[in-house]
Amino acid sequence: VQLVESGGGLVRAGGSLRLSCAASGFTFADYSIAWFRQAPGKEREGVACIFSTDGSTYYSDSVKGRFTTSRDASRNKVTLQMNSLKPEDTAVYYCVGDENAGGCSIPTMRVIKRFGSWGQGTQVTVSS
Repeated sequence: VQLVESGGGLVRAGGSLRLSCAASGFTFADYSIAWFRQAPGKEREGVACIFSTDGSTYYSDSVKGRFTTSRDASRNKVTLQMNSLKPEDTAVYYCVGDENAGGCSIPTMRVIKRFGSWGQGTQVTVSS
């Protein structure tokens, strides 16, 4: 299982970025694909998740209404559209896949964080 993120970069506050997560060697079918982020000196935080089976999603309160995660038609790529970015969104963003979580929710985010397969991460920097 290999996941590769792309799309990070530097953007001004209020701007937008789109991250992508591509799978290698497996398909997303029945996977929960989550997005976590880690800022310097802070713990990893789960911010979004999509369940490939039915497209259901979860968002943390910190990003709800600003971030949207979706899967493409082939169901082998997931994107995270980030709008109205804030300096506090600055972090390394990771996509994480888990085929046993069975969905996206606060409890399953803990499962995904612990047992999922992690990508290498992509840096997002939001300047004020």
